[in-house]
Amino acid sequence: MRSALFAAENMEKESQQPGLRLQNSKMLKAELNGEIMARTGTMVAYQGQVQFQALGSGGMGKWLKSKLTGEGVPLMKCSGRGDVFFADRAADVHLIDLEPGDAISINGANVLAFDSTLQYDIKMVQGMGMMSSAGLFNCVFTGHGRLAITTKGSPVVLSVDQPTYVDPQAAICWSASLQTGYHRADQLGLGTLLGRSTGEAFTMSFAGQGFVVVQPSEEPPPGAASGGQQQQGGVLGGLLGS
Repeated sequence: MRSALFAAENMEKESQQPGLRLQNSKMLKAELNGEIMARTGTMVAYQGQVQFQALGSGGMGKWLKSKLTGEGVPLMKCSGRGDVFFADRAADVHLIDLEPGDAISINGANVLAFDSTLQYDIKMVQGMGMMSSAGLFNCVFTGHGRLAITTKGSPVVLSVDQPTYVDPQAAICWSASLQTGYHRADQLGLGTLLGRSTGEAFTMSFAGQGFVVVQPSEEPPPGAASGGQQQQGGVLGGLLGS
């Protein structure tokens, strides 16, 4: 049988080391010899002896936060020995390696999977107020390990060494040490030029030293037009269950 489908770039990539790695730009491969965490519903295939466990609400503190940020699809724990493949609606997948002392704030809707060695918490985005369907909470990761995030299209990483402003629907993640704020577009002299797809005329500001990852899309997540804050809150609520 012959087909371009069977070209080398489409064949499964093998490695001798366990962990998270890219199968291609839109698919994550986890070579399991232990356990990892992933968003429920993102597994597209697996091989070997792998168990999947939906995670509960955890301790009282996380239970209260889950009520605050909304209920949603929880994380799942994948454990055993084998290969598991993850994807999210053909979004681009990117890997981030955290070292001790690092901290990154990520939109919960863009978290795909991460090593169980990482610690995470749901924290309010400072300065956001109650003005946007972009949501008020992000997932902050710390510790040592690898995580995978998704973007819609190829992102740009902005170095924040001067005042930086980003559409809240395009901001994927940023250095947790940055100071964030939230502004109406008319305060920046932009009038109605922002928020074309969301119907909102707001922008996020970043100050300090660090980076912001911006995707080339400002489209809201599904349901944002009729309650995006609840939609994102549901995803973040799911990230709380461990």
